Amino acid sequence: MNVVVVIGIGGSYLGAKCAIEALSHSFSRQMNTSTAPEIVFAGHNLSEEYLCELMDYIETKNVATVVISKSGTTTEPAVAFRIIKQFLEEKYGKAEAAERIVAVTDAKRGALKSLSTQEGYKTFVIADNVGGRFSVLSPVGILPIVLAGFDMKAMLEGALEMEEQCAKRCAECNPAIQYAAMRDLLYNNGKSTEVLVTYNPKLQYLGEWWKQLYGESEGKDLKGIFPASVCFTTDLHSMGQFIQDGARIMFETVVSVEKATRSMIIAADEQNLDGLNFLAGKHVEECNAMATLGTKLAHIDGGVPQLEVKVEKLDAFAVGELFYFFEKACGISAYMLGVNPFNQPGVEAYKKNMFALMGKPGYEEQTAAIKERLASEK
Repeated sequence: MNVVVVIGIGGSYLGAKCAIEALSHSFSRQMNTSTAPEIVFAGHNLSEEYLCELMDYIETKNVATVVISKSGTTTEPAVAFRIIKQFLEEKYGKAEAAERIVAVTDAKRGALKSLSTQEGYKTFVIADNVGGRFSVLSPVGILPIVLAGFDMKAMLEGALEMEEQCAKRCAECNPAIQYAAMRDLLYNNGKSTEVLVTYNPKLQYLGEWWKQLYGESEGKDLKGIFPASVCFTTDLHSMGQFIQDGARIMFETVVSVEKATRSMIIAADEQNLDGLNFLAGKHVEECNAMATLGTKLAHIDGGVPQLEVKVEKLDAFAVGELFYFFEKACGISAYMLGVNPFNQPGVEAYKKNMFALMGKPGYEEQTAAIKERLASEK
């Protein structure tokens, strides 16, 4: 295989996407240096353009797919899987297509489980007590990360190391309790928005994964800290103004990487037209570190409290640590807030409207009510 299409939405793709982005060379595909299959994602939107362009791309590739869904009936991944399944069966024949499809699903029930049994797909189990946003360290995340060629053993070792730290009963030595307690204190003092800040573009999808984890776990009963994310220094030139001088409703959690894994030194220039010769001989990462510190001081002076989460370097071990740390702290934070971190009742509202608008059987009353409402609002 040279392309694996991973089909899933929410926690069924964000964790794997985060880990793969964090650990990949930024230009590995352009340089053709990776020997592992390319992982591409589907089922995380309902864009016809996206799906058509995905099909354009995989038309000439050697393709397999991993479909991730407990039920097999969630609309976005189910639509994508129907299209990818048809493509594989037409390209390779039904029998070989079945060898190229792997399902990560419920152990005993659901449409995807039934289809997997019927067609003979290889399956991995999503445990009943693991929700999608907490599933990255289960087969949901492990399988795509391993297929992408990364060291899942090291990632799990990082998670186990963090589990030990987060099992300590003293607040002073348990990082998850410390983080949860600080979030709760800031929330009770009017800080209703948390901005996750990174200074490494490889961690952009850490922010996306983290937003779902905290937003879906805490945003209930008219409560919760609104999760946002930025990647500095890039976003200092877009969101920096608001964070510095806007409404004082936020605090920042900075994820810092202490050691760079690559080295690049800024050279001197004879003309010095850009005025940067004072940086000559310094590592680029030194500039990044000073930008980090300068931003921290400016934002604190501007009334934006800062929390910091540090990892030594950006590797599989550290990614595993981060996954476990934020998941553990999320559960603690939600219970401090007084909400259940493991349900998501609000997610169903848009689905009911969407099904009614699309004419799904069983939604006839809702369809009529919505049509009447839309007509009255014209």
